[in-house]
Amino acid sequence: MAQKLWEKSVQVNKDIERFTVGRDREMDLYLAKHDVVGSMAHITMLESIGLLTKEELALLLEELKNIYAAAEKGEFVIEEGVEDVHSQVELMLTRKLGDIGKKIHSGRSRNDQVLLDLKLFTRAQIKEIAEAVEQLFHVLICQSERFKDVLMPGYTHLQIAMPSSFGLWFGAYAESLVDDMLFLQAAFKMCNRNPLGSAAGYGSSFPLNRTMTTRLLGFDSLNYNVVYAQMGRGKMERNVALLWRVLPELSPNWLLMLVCLTVRTSVS
Repeated sequence: MAQKLWEKSVQVNKDIERFTVGRDREMDLYLAKHDVVGSMAHITMLESIGLLTKEELALLLEELKNIYAAAEKGEFVIEEGVEDVHSQVELMLTRKLGDIGKKIHSGRSRNDQVLLDLKLFTRAQIKEIAEAVEQLFHVLICQSERFKDVLMPGYTHLQIAMPSSFGLWFGAYAESLVDDMLFLQAAFKMCNRNPLGSAAGYGSSFPLNRTMTTRLLGFDSLNYNVVYAQMGRGKMERNVALLWRVLPELSPNWLLMLVCLTVRTSVS
């Protein structure tokens, strides 16, 4: 069984570990690609400040590219007894490269490592959602124009009211998406700040170049205060979770419910 990175001389009660870990290993598979990308940026920075040789960097990057390719194909697995994605990546590197593989952990903690993984993952997912929202917006606008002269009754308190049109109905949801994109943009900005280098919340004694990793990873800026980087854990996730309360238009069930409600009310 692989040694846990944080485990020293005292073993954790297995029942407690099983309860607290839960499905973490399963969920970590979603972070695998992002963990590798974060490690590639980190070791590139480590080489620039003299903590890795050019030869070591080349070897590590080559193996990390192989691991990334496996994750892309869905072939990356966290072995039994290995705690999480970070441990699995390091284990794979040390099997290939020996102690050089352990150097990817220099100057960082799993606290800032998992924060980075989550931000990279969330950023990618938000981009996908934004693209889907944009496509839906254009569909709704096209339908709004197409059916602008097709009449339908307007409703107030489920009672037939002023005459309206299907075009107006489609356009309403298109405009709603515009407002929703403001929430999406706020969520993106919050997760697009680099926590790497904050370590366990108090920085590192190494002369880490956080500006360099920020640039390599495509972040807008960084979490400047290392304590806040850790204090902010969960804040980004809660902000992103709000999107599912403000983006009901993305759900086909929501639109279908409204259509059925309109038809049912009209018939009755």
